[in-house]
Amino acid sequence: MNQDAQLLSNPSLKRFDTLALSPAILGVIDEIGYQTMTDIQAKAIPLLLKGSDLIGQSKTGSGKTAAFGIPLLEKIRIQDRRLQALVMCPTRELCTQVARELRNLGRRLPGLQVLVVCGGQPVAPQAFALEKGVHVVVGTPGRILDHIRRDSINLARLSMVVLDEADRMLDMGFQDDMETILAESPSSRQTVFFSATFPDSIEAMSAAYQKEAIKITIENTDQSKADIHQVLYETSIENKPIVLHGLLQQIEAKSTIVFCNLKVTVTQLAAQLEKAGASVACLHGDLLQIDRDKVMARFRNQSVRVLIATDVAARGIDVADLDLVVNYDLPQKPETYVHRIGRTGRAGRKGLAISFAGPRESHRVASIEDHTGTKFDHEKFDFAAEQKMQKVEKAQHAEAVMATIHISGGRKHKMRPGDILGALTGEAGGLDAADIGKIEIHDMFAYVAVSSRLAKIACEALRNGRIKGRKFNVDLVR
Repeated sequence: MNQDAQLLSNPSLKRFDTLALSPAILGVIDEIGYQTMTDIQAKAIPLLLKGSDLIGQSKTGSGKTAAFGIPLLEKIRIQDRRLQALVMCPTRELCTQVARELRNLGRRLPGLQVLVVCGGQPVAPQAFALEKGVHVVVGTPGRILDHIRRDSINLARLSMVVLDEADRMLDMGFQDDMETILAESPSSRQTVFFSATFPDSIEAMSAAYQKEAIKITIENTDQSKADIHQVLYETSIENKPIVLHGLLQQIEAKSTIVFCNLKVTVTQLAAQLEKAGASVACLHGDLLQIDRDKVMARFRNQSVRVLIATDVAARGIDVADLDLVVNYDLPQKPETYVHRIGRTGRAGRKGLAISFAGPRESHRVASIEDHTGTKFDHEKFDFAAEQKMQKVEKAQHAEAVMATIHISGGRKHKMRPGDILGALTGEAGGLDAADIGKIEIHDMFAYVAVSSRLAKIACEALRNGRIKGRKFNVDLVR
């Protein structure tokens, strides 16, 4: 791969208006409030606008979606409703996030069609949407290949292919599907890889399917440069639940992810914390897709404070303002540790990462410290104080500040966030806009977060009222 640093853009030129972008895209960037480009954007966008193939090293939260999304949208011919760009991601959650950001960045492009195609959803509605015509498909490799085999996806007009989190797709066993899709795409396409790491398999795929790809890496991506306080508690397996229970009560973080290595640990720990009164949900591979979607919607909008998950189940999760990451089990690989805690301490905010380790795990602790270049702050948990607090004060976990409402109408019903907001704040609803949180519009349904103290009132208002002149089924998600 061509690694000539002279081909990279000058990192000091970070204003978006220095780029040759259309007024529509620049207008959206200004509306969103983006001031300057992140490092990955400053290096990648000029190269992608020129048509170069690219392999970029980046982590979640670095702004990489806009880094490839802005050039991708600039190349779309809106009048042509045939597929022009394809983005492959490892999980449905990441696909949904990428598609949401592409739609947001392209909201001044009238008629832009971005479609998510992933497993866990019926094939027929996706095929119908593809037949009507879309400009961009964002999906998992397996489902994309399924549609290609069904002739639902035609790659003839494809001009850009993006592999987002390419190394994780390889870890999940998607290599054959990825290579088949690339091999069947037009040779004239622009091919973009984004990957947190560069294993040999990524290098080999780049050599086979990219043309003189420019490799860019962003300096200072290690966690020692991020504002994350990394704390270690030495504790036995038996005492882990007690320590976690006490710390969650003490810290009262609005959003926490607790990572476990085993699915059985996830379910057992979630049951223990729920019994203790914690606002908790769990995420593991046995969940149905609809239940997984509900869990993630509730966590994103702060209807649930604590999410307990395995690494595989948590792939692709990107939650803004995550206060705390807990490594209930230390991961096998230090790279996994970096990826876990990299979800907190973003965009200049302080983050907290707490890890539990047993007496026989000193080698894992040392490996993580060597890899990150950072020493843990060692803390001791005060078991005596915890027992006293439980007996005397009967301390309670902080409740979630929001509750989630499910509405049986979505993008296919022409529903927009403003429609739901209007229904809740109008005469029928009477809620204050400050009591309404994140609104997510999906194809066939929508989620809206409301203040938990007003959840029942909001549900009744939506049930008794109308949205866009129609009645929809409305339920509180639990």
